[in-house]
Amino acid sequence: MKGSIVILTGAGISAESGIETFRAADGLWANHRVDEVATPEGFAANPVLVQNFYNQRRGQLRDEAIQAHAAHYALGKLEREYQGVVTVVTQNIDNLHEAGGSRRIIHMHGELLKSLCSSCGRREPLEGDLTVDMSCPACGRTGTLRPDVVWFGEMPYRMDEIMELLEECALFISIGTSGHVYPAAGFVETAAAHGARTIEINLEPSRIRSRFDEHRQGKAGELVPVLVEEILQGHIRF
Repeated sequence: MKGSIVILTGAGISAESGIETFRAADGLWANHRVDEVATPEGFAANPVLVQNFYNQRRGQLRDEAIQAHAAHYALGKLEREYQGVVTVVTQNIDNLHEAGGSRRIIHMHGELLKSLCSSCGRREPLEGDLTVDMSCPACGRTGTLRPDVVWFGEMPYRMDEIMELLEECALFISIGTSGHVYPAAGFVETAAAHGARTIEINLEPSRIRSRFDEHRQGKAGELVPVLVEEILQGHIRF
């Protein structure tokens, strides 16, 4: 079996499908301050606002115009055809990697299509809207359900597993990430320290571009399929 591959994806890959990036330069997301809709304190202060905000984001995923694109499908193909383990670690909370055919996915920032009970910790698939008067199906408490999304001030999911994968991988690829948000911005250093080859694909040079062995600048939908074919044909050495 060949060496394993870890692929980190960020907002850039989803943006090409029409998903709003999480945080614009002005600190606003869909005309809301980030601390209003992406912190535990914001949820405690105005749960109705937060629920409605994520209901709208969830509704966007049901829009037929929002579809997986060539990069998502290429990563699904890589997982199916590569003679080794391929894991996608995504900072995105949408389901576009699943739509593109990837199955080994770690949603380190949670999933928009799941609910989380802040009382008992139960996670459940979610298709419709969340409201403040809904009850948790596990513990029965009302008003405790929230989006299963990691907010600022909370720990990303499955970090121990992610770090183990980074330490063991032979190739680390970062796609569509800004390099501003930790711990994800530090993944390249962990992988490189354990001998992995590192490649970045980004529309613009990221903050951590110099830490990669190779940087490819352009749209993920154009560059990722090319890279995947190079890997499958053995043109990328790692």
